[in-house]
Amino acid sequence: MAASQVYFSDMRTTVKENLLAKLTRLLDNAGMEGLVPKRGLVAIKLHFGEKGNTAYIRPIFLRQVVERVKGLGAKPFLTDSNTLYAGTRGDSVSHIITAIENGFAYSVVKAPVIIADGLRGASYGEVEIDGQYIKRAYIGKDIVEADALISVAHFKGHELAGFGGTIKNVGMGCAARRGKLDQHSDMSPKVKRKKCVGCGECMAHCSQGAISLVDKKARINEELCIGCGECILVCPNSAIDVRWSQDVEVFQKKMVEYTMAVLKGKETKSLFINFLTAISPACDCYGHSDAPIVHDIGILASIDPVAIDQASVDLVNSHPTAEGSCLAKARAPVEDKFKALYPKIDWSIQLEYAEQLGLGSREYELIGI
Repeated sequence: MAASQVYFSDMRTTVKENLLAKLTRLLDNAGMEGLVPKRGLVAIKLHFGEKGNTAYIRPIFLRQVVERVKGLGAKPFLTDSNTLYAGTRGDSVSHIITAIENGFAYSVVKAPVIIADGLRGASYGEVEIDGQYIKRAYIGKDIVEADALISVAHFKGHELAGFGGTIKNVGMGCAARRGKLDQHSDMSPKVKRKKCVGCGECMAHCSQGAISLVDKKARINEELCIGCGECILVCPNSAIDVRWSQDVEVFQKKMVEYTMAVLKGKETKSLFINFLTAISPACDCYGHSDAPIVHDIGILASIDPVAIDQASVDLVNSHPTAEGSCLAKARAPVEDKFKALYPKIDWSIQLEYAEQLGLGSREYELIGI
């Protein structure tokens, strides 16, 4: 497979060009104009950050992306899907409040925030693919119905994938709650009997009638359960949880197949942006963010989701470890920071499999602007 072009802006600025203007130039070089349809609805997929997290991408950068999309005659909206776990982004009301509190208000970003999978994460489009693990993917409906997709990912470490970049932002991030559960587990949610008080809240919300009360405790009928995960969200006592059953290889491959599903029909209408700033050791889903593992490196953009993640990994691993970070090892510039963070995780699985499926190339040409 031929090398793909990945455009790169470092963090240097001058009095003639600040970083916001440089970002716009990066978008133009990466070919945004040819990807955004006039009068089209453009989903800008990002992670708004859990409440208490501070490593997510600054809202002013998203405003710059929004303004460029508007300048091309399209109508952008910022979006994400609700989380599988019951945090501060588990339903659309909490999710939008968190987004606004983290700075993504319309007055700042100049675009509405629309949570793609509805009030409780049950609004999805079904996308048929012929994957090894996924035959039918459940994607946030508003992302499925959008005319184009721009992924804006904060590049960082991740406990299951090794790192989180474009592939995770698209494959996991665009999935509705049912799709997230599909990637994390082959089984229905589990009831933690010690925490269950038999209130019946989960039973009242189950659309499939899969939950009953037995001996004053909730019980899930696995044959009726469709894996939507709504019971996890509505339980007032946190007595229902995901069965974290997938091994790392299967998890990463499912995530890649979901990426393929999200991009189906948008192969020529998608742009991917990775921010290599505040590169934290763990996901932005936590309500905190530890010190960066390397200093800020820059911003990347490409039409190839595989190449941009490969380039991002390589750039991080080419820089020395930041003093004061959690990494005690891998201080030499060429050593693998993500392997040092998560020794048991092989992050290359997602890139190898994505290349195998034809999503892109691990070979790339890094073009500085």
